[in-house]
Amino acid sequence: MTHMSPAPGGASRRTVVAAVGATGLAAALAACGGSDDKATPPGTPDADATSGTAQQPSQPTSPPGQESSAAGPTGGRALARTSEIPVGGGKVFADRRVVVTQPSRGEFKAFSAICTHQKCVVKDVSDGTINCPCHGSKFSIEDGGVRHDPAKLPLPEMKISVRGDSIGLG
Repeated sequence: MTHMSPAPGGASRRTVVAAVGATGLAAALAACGGSDDKATPPGTPDADATSGTAQQPSQPTSPPGQESSAAGPTGGRALARTSEIPVGGGKVFADRRVVVTQPSRGEFKAFSAICTHQKCVVKDVSDGTINCPCHGSKFSIEDGGVRHDPAKLPLPEMKISVRGDSIGLG
C-alpha cells in the first residue's frame, strides 16, 4: 500500500478523486431526466404534473355553478363535460395525467398523458394526434398508437365512463 500525500487543504488525492467522481455521477443521473427532477419551476402547470407525486386538483373540474356529482362506476370524480372534448380532437388534463379524445361523435377514449418515450406530459391534441412537446412523439387519438417517433410504445388506455354529459375516470 502506498501512502497518499495530502493535497493542498489537507484532503488526500484519493478523497479528491472520489468526490469528483461522485459529483460527476450525480450530474449524470440528474441529466437522465427522471420523473423526480424539477426542471420546470414550481408553480408552472407542468412542474406538478411531472414531479412523480400524485396530485389532486384543488378546484372543481367543471365551470363554477356547473359542478357535477356524476361519478364513474368505480367512484371516479367527474373529469370533464362531453362538450369540452372536440370531435376529431381531445383535451389534456395534465393534473390528472390523462388525455380524453373523441375520435368520432359520441365515442370517447382516454389515455395516459405520460409519453412512453421519456415520461414527459403530453401537451395538446391536434390534427388527429396527441402531441408530446419534449421530443416530438405523436400518438393516435383513436387507439393511442405511435404515429411519429421517437416513442416506440403506445399510450396506455385508461378507463372512463360517460354519463349524460359528464366524463369520469373509472
